[in-house]
Amino acid sequence: MLHNGGLKCKMILIKNADVYAPRHIGISDILICGERIFAIETSLKEYEQIKGIEVIDVKGMRTMPGYIDQHVHITGGGGEQGFSSRVPEVTVSDIINAGVTTVLGMLGTDSITRTLENVLAKSRGLEGDGITAYMLTGSYSYPPVTMTGSISRDIVLIDKIIGAKIALSDHRSSNISKDEFIRFCAEARLGGIISGKAGITVIHMGTGKGGFKHIYALAEESDVPINNILPTHVGRSKEVLLEAIKFAKDGGNMDITAGQSGIPGDSASQVAYALECGVSPDRITISSDGCGSQPVFNEVKECIGLTYTLPNVIHEEIKVLIEKYSLPVEIAISFITSNVARIMGLKGHKGEICVGADADIVIWDEQINIEYVFAKGKIAKFSDKLLIKGRFEK
Repeated sequence: MLHNGGLKCKMILIKNADVYAPRHIGISDILICGERIFAIETSLKEYEQIKGIEVIDVKGMRTMPGYIDQHVHITGGGGEQGFSSRVPEVTVSDIINAGVTTVLGMLGTDSITRTLENVLAKSRGLEGDGITAYMLTGSYSYPPVTMTGSISRDIVLIDKIIGAKIALSDHRSSNISKDEFIRFCAEARLGGIISGKAGITVIHMGTGKGGFKHIYALAEESDVPINNILPTHVGRSKEVLLEAIKFAKDGGNMDITAGQSGIPGDSASQVAYALECGVSPDRITISSDGCGSQPVFNEVKECIGLTYTLPNVIHEEIKVLIEKYSLPVEIAISFITSNVARIMGLKGHKGEICVGADADIVIWDEQINIEYVFAKGKIAKFSDKLLIKGRFEK
């Protein structure tokens, strides 16, 4: 055991890791002490003789930060086809199997039978099971649902809440006005400033007539920095994708939902297209919309089909970007690690392999399959064996 600030901590030494931090730094040893990364050096063999240390030789396997999925309906979503279409809650196994070690939970279409209180309880439960969880206040609707009476109070007073959510250009939204939208985002930013959190507004983007109109108005008519907002689901139509690309090239951010099809092509091709159009890689993120419904509507807005995905789609997306589109590993994984950490206000703690960061680590085999997952310094998955599960999972 190592004494760190007078406290003993469990130590794990990961040897011979090909480290992508996400910047590629090559073969290195990583020393974990408790929940954090204590040291990264070419060789840390002097620690191998310490009594009680666990030594894991990964023999050159690619090693990167644990994934951050910033769009998960942790208490389930759905409901567009009635009560029987409510999507179930996410499980710890769903999250760990995906290589995800940090999630951002939120409400979706239904903020009537689904509640923020339940999202908060689920967030705390996931933390207790061994991963990291945050959440957003708000939902699709306006006036926003909150826990304390306002967006800013929720962000300031409730530790897990780091921002807010609203929907634009969607027939299921509240058709919020331009001024209401700007006030919404300004209140989230104020809560972030007071609490020292990100204060972000995540914007569910539908394919409706309004498009990015309100987002452009915020950029042109308000003092809210565009880095404080994140449009998501931007690949569902060609028009929305092109607007998102323009917004990102102007200094904003864009989030593409993994595992979904739109125009042009599937979500991996949408990422590739955005890069071809000149979007800086650090302006792109990928999330899963895990356990949120993915309804299919006909021309008169009737729901004619509904399915849902799990967080594992973000790993599959990265795999396609590397193998099909020849994207460098360090760029591909930044979409689900360092870029997300910056937007969520977690830089230095999440999304990086660096001294002092949380010991959230994913290790791939040669076929880009997930071999190890470390969450808060503990081995959560090895090969096909889950070592961290929810209390009631078999």
